[in-house]
Amino acid sequence: MKRKILTVLMALACVCALTACQGKTEPAAKYEPADVQAIVDAGAFSEELEALDGDTAFALYKLADCGLNREDLTDCAVVRSAGATCEEGAVLVFASEDQAAKAAEGLRAYVDGQIDANKDYRPAEIPKLEGAWVDQQGNTVLLVVANDLDAAKSAVD
Repeated sequence: MKRKILTVLMALACVCALTACQGKTEPAAKYEPADVQAIVDAGAFSEELEALDGDTAFALYKLADCGLNREDLTDCAVVRSAGATCEEGAVLVFASEDQAAKAAEGLRAYVDGQIDANKDYRPAEIPKLEGAWVDQQGNTVLLVVANDLDAAKSAVD
């Protein structure tokens, strides 16, 4: 009798464990630093871009103004025009989704600032900036300002 009760209890425990796993969803797809090179390889940019390190990217995008610390940016890949265009691509990886959300807002503000700064200086670049792709997935953020945004999107999909 004790064996039957024990067997039933063990079977119930297994069913409960399986049921608990059933409700889990897949985590959101995340951008990878390698996606920046895939975008470059897809021909999204009209010129060769220069790579930036994490410290430079953190300062360029003014992420401290978003309440972030340099240590929050755990990985990144950033390429940027040396000055002829406003084109750039970046994948920023943060320690948490909350930090990535703050960074995404900061990148949107950065793009707005670029629009203001380039209206008179490089007016031909304004459509690229107005069409900038800023997206957060999980703890990652993507920024693309490109000549061919469709090529950039297909490279990441």
